[in-house]
Amino acid sequence: MLFNSLKYLLFLPVVVVLFWASPHRWRIPLLLIASYVFYAAWRPAYLLLIIGLTVVNYWLGLKIWRSEAHKKAWMWGAVTVNLATLAYFKYFYFFEDILRSALKPWFGEIAKAPVNIILPLGISFFVFEFIHYVVEVYRGKEAVEDFMSFALFPAFFPTQIAGPIKRFQDFVPQLKIEKTFSWPEFDEGMYLILQGLFKKVLLADNLEIFVKSGFSNPHIFTGIDMWLFALAFDFQIYFDFSGYADIARGSAKLLGYKVPANFNFPFLAGSIADFWQRWHITLGVWLRNYIYIPLGMTTSRLKASRNLLITMTLAGLWHGAEFHYVIWGAYQGLLLAIHREFRLYRMSNPWLNFLDTKPGQVFSILLTFTVTTIGMAIFRAENTAVGLSILKKMFFLDSAVSGISTLVAANYPFIFPSIFVLLPMILAGQVLVQRFQQTVAIDKLPRLTRASYAACLALILLAFSPDNSPRFIYFQF
Repeated sequence: MLFNSLKYLLFLPVVVVLFWASPHRWRIPLLLIASYVFYAAWRPAYLLLIIGLTVVNYWLGLKIWRSEAHKKAWMWGAVTVNLATLAYFKYFYFFEDILRSALKPWFGEIAKAPVNIILPLGISFFVFEFIHYVVEVYRGKEAVEDFMSFALFPAFFPTQIAGPIKRFQDFVPQLKIEKTFSWPEFDEGMYLILQGLFKKVLLADNLEIFVKSGFSNPHIFTGIDMWLFALAFDFQIYFDFSGYADIARGSAKLLGYKVPANFNFPFLAGSIADFWQRWHITLGVWLRNYIYIPLGMTTSRLKASRNLLITMTLAGLWHGAEFHYVIWGAYQGLLLAIHREFRLYRMSNPWLNFLDTKPGQVFSILLTFTVTTIGMAIFRAENTAVGLSILKKMFFLDSAVSGISTLVAANYPFIFPSIFVLLPMILAGQVLVQRFQQTVAIDKLPRLTRASYAACLALILLAFSPDNSPRFIYFQF
């Protein structure tokens, strides 16, 4: 069930009304049933997958918590079950192709396995939540004994498909609190949902038309063109994914629950490390806690760089079973390692303190944005070969100005100027709105002002929405 679909537009109000009309003891079962209905709306058979993993991880979590002699073995058993499930559904064909290619010189062409695997929606996200749970219980956190509460943790429909990745010690305690309806929270939730739809339907979906025209036919475009398409994709994926996160947080707010923020203006980051503290924040925290730190905290600069490279390469593989995602992840790891070395070098070179000045900060932001845009070109490419050809064009700039650019601009008049004018204005507006919200509560504004703001967003959505709204980009991950 898509957040930007009519089904969800009908589903969410029904759940909200039933939730607040029900006594506290019925609310967790109600949300659990609603969450399973939400997931089953896509492919009912795969509902058994999330239920099965829930039962297994609930049982293993209790075994880890209560065990003394074999705590570590139970924990690794739980991690293995989760990773094996993820590997089968997400990476079976990927590793099969690698194995067939490796064996071909000795055994000739080997037939593919007679299996038909469809990737379950959201599996990467709820598997990561399960791993987080069993590892934290192993580290000393108290296991969740109430099965209904535990089952709702990964299944909670606002975050079920594409996050944010929740921490059970933050989410589960909220389920125990007997909530009362709050108009301020309801208003805030509605504004988040409207803002998310605005980002997704108006901005990301319109940008997708422009981006797709370039990345589907990169051979007919020039280097300048591909820079423009990569730049447009930066904003498309940001508005698409942060729009999803806004709708997820808003939907949770309507029910009185808080889930973590996933974005904090990443394109204003002054370094690649800062970028990863602002972009897909909950994934970055997960990678740090369950891959980077377990690889070993070290004073060795070489080993620290190695750990960054391993962590981010695995992050790339997590995004998809394709080599261009792995390359993108390795590229991010390399950037982080270079940044770490530069930061150490800067400590002993005071002349680099100019980076702390306003011009230096602007330079740092532009440089970070440029290197992340190069990575996004690899990320968006259809495969590795296409990605490398796009990078070749971007760096060798085979033409200064392209007639194709003019043609695309003529076909998509709203999209082209938005790259240079509308999007920076929107980002600046978001910064101002965020600062305003930190000082003035939404419920303190006049109701007419709030209603007018919501009405304007709704009218803009109706007026400028494309004919078809594709599903969110991160649904495929």
